[in-house]
Amino acid sequence: MRAPSLDSPPRPAFRGPTFIRLLARLTDDTLPQGGPAPAERLSQWIDWTRAVALSKVLDAKAPAAEQGAQVIDRDDAAVCAKARATLLASIVEAPELVIPQPQAAGASDDGDAEAAPEAAIDFAPFRQRHLALQRSMQMATGRLRGDLRDRLAERSAEMARLAEVDAVMEGVLSPREHALLGAVPALLEAHFERLRAAAGALATDPSAAWLDGFRRDMRGVLIAELDVRFQPVEGLLAALRTH
Repeated sequence: MRAPSLDSPPRPAFRGPTFIRLLARLTDDTLPQGGPAPAERLSQWIDWTRAVALSKVLDAKAPAAEQGAQVIDRDDAAVCAKARATLLASIVEAPELVIPQPQAAGASDDGDAEAAPEAAIDFAPFRQRHLALQRSMQMATGRLRGDLRDRLAERSAEMARLAEVDAVMEGVLSPREHALLGAVPALLEAHFERLRAAAGALATDPSAAWLDGFRRDMRGVLIAELDVRFQPVEGLLAALRTH
């Protein structure tokens, strides 16, 4: 009879949004499969005062469209794509996240008898850059949502009502979103500290593989967060295309 394997069972793959899967991998947490239904989870996010505000919008009669309102001819998809491309470039080209090119042998040799000791690599610059990029994403997507809601309101009474619902949903869910996304830098810092501790003697080498790996991880998390923040924008664009 074949002896049972004593190896620990493999960690189950988490099936979910890229952003959540990346964070789960970096924090080495096992996230549960399934869980409460979306409606149940949403009910845990919305307190009764915000629920009342949302209910009023959903139950209200659709507002009348403005008579004679002129719809500006604009390629909304192109405007959103340009904004997203600008944010993506700011992530990819962030100085802290660019992997340095190896220097040629002797390129840094200035003839000094003793080289200056390498300073410890700290997470602080990465945290500052991450927070700055998050602010940029929040401001840009907030402006786009507002503009797209105005565009919807110009189309018809039904589209105007959809714009109102989106505005209320943004106000309802923004505090929760801000709290959850605001915790990401701390998760990245813990990942950074684990990698640095495991690097040993290479912990102070700015060209070490562990630091390059962290840069790639942080860049991937930021790009995934950008996708998450653009989901409401994409939803409003889809509504505009159908009308």
